[in-house]
Amino acid sequence: MAWTKYQLFLAGLMLVTGSINTLSAKWADNFVAQGCGGSQAHSFQHPFLQAVGMFLGEFSCLAAFYLLQCRAAGHPDTSADPQQPFNPLLFLPPALCDMTGTSIMYVALNMTSASSFQMLRGAVIIFTGLFSVAFLGRRLVLSQWLGILATIAGLVVVGLADLLSKHDSQHKLSEVITGDLLIIMAQIIVSIQMVLEEKFVYKHNVHPLRAVGTEGLFGFVILSLLLVPMYYIPAGSFSGNPRGTLEDVLDAFCQVGRQPLIAVALLGNISSIAFFNFAGISVTKELSATTRMVLDSLRTIVIWALSLALGWEAFHPLQILGFLILLTGTALYNGLHRPLLARLSRGRPLAEEGEHERLLGGSRTAINDAS
Repeated sequence: MAWTKYQLFLAGLMLVTGSINTLSAKWADNFVAQGCGGSQAHSFQHPFLQAVGMFLGEFSCLAAFYLLQCRAAGHPDTSADPQQPFNPLLFLPPALCDMTGTSIMYVALNMTSASSFQMLRGAVIIFTGLFSVAFLGRRLVLSQWLGILATIAGLVVVGLADLLSKHDSQHKLSEVITGDLLIIMAQIIVSIQMVLEEKFVYKHNVHPLRAVGTEGLFGFVILSLLLVPMYYIPAGSFSGNPRGTLEDVLDAFCQVGRQPLIAVALLGNISSIAFFNFAGISVTKELSATTRMVLDSLRTIVIWALSLALGWEAFHPLQILGFLILLTGTALYNGLHRPLLARLSRGRPLAEEGEHERLLGGSRTAINDAS
């Protein structure tokens, strides 16, 4: 069935904003500018401030939700599922996981390439599958176990490509290894977030935009408050600011003042988060979960291609192999092979509605899977 113009717009919006999200964060990391007090020029390494910006973008989804509510008030839809009352504090534990995982990933992005960052996030399948068995009592089918094994193999290949690639002064080998390990560690926390959302949040039938916005509100407020003690906590080699602390917001603002393009990159990150969440939710609703996963894979290709074109990283053929293996693992775990096999065996397409339900039932993504 041919896509409508609106569906094409949503797919394009998801692909573009999802790519901008990672690329704008990496673009900000690549800037070098003086800090406060005439300090020596240094890289813009403020991962926790960037994470605050990401949560601000998620928080803006609440505004989108209430705008849709106002619009729906004038055009009531009796077929829509009623919104059940819920305690907003249900979103606090997932928000804490999201806050921790996102902060770790922004730290890691300072240490490794944007394409490796995007590919290694595929490790979430491994831990989500294992945690769903341990804590949700779910039984994984053979294809899902094969998907997990393929994902592990893909991670090994991508990691090997990072080890064998040429490393410049900005990304030393030790930093790349640390960054890759931090990304995988963050996926463990993201997997815990998914399990918490599955167990406590989804049963309340909360609108996805409201869920994203509520978690964004918690993350924005809590992490903003934590920036104060971070200003005084020494971080040693993990610090990217002249004072050697965990985060120095004043230094970040001084760098933005001396290099306004950093502000453009940060605003691109914040706005892309909001639009990416809206587009992703709309694509799942208007098209299917399969389409959303395919677009997410295309996002990795776009990020990789642009990073190479901009000279942010060097090409290594092993990355192609690693990406293909990771893509196979994702497809197997989420059951994307079933419609293809059914089409080949029956000679006719499957209805996407049943496929959509199986994908969501078999493996949910995080409510705010946007970074």
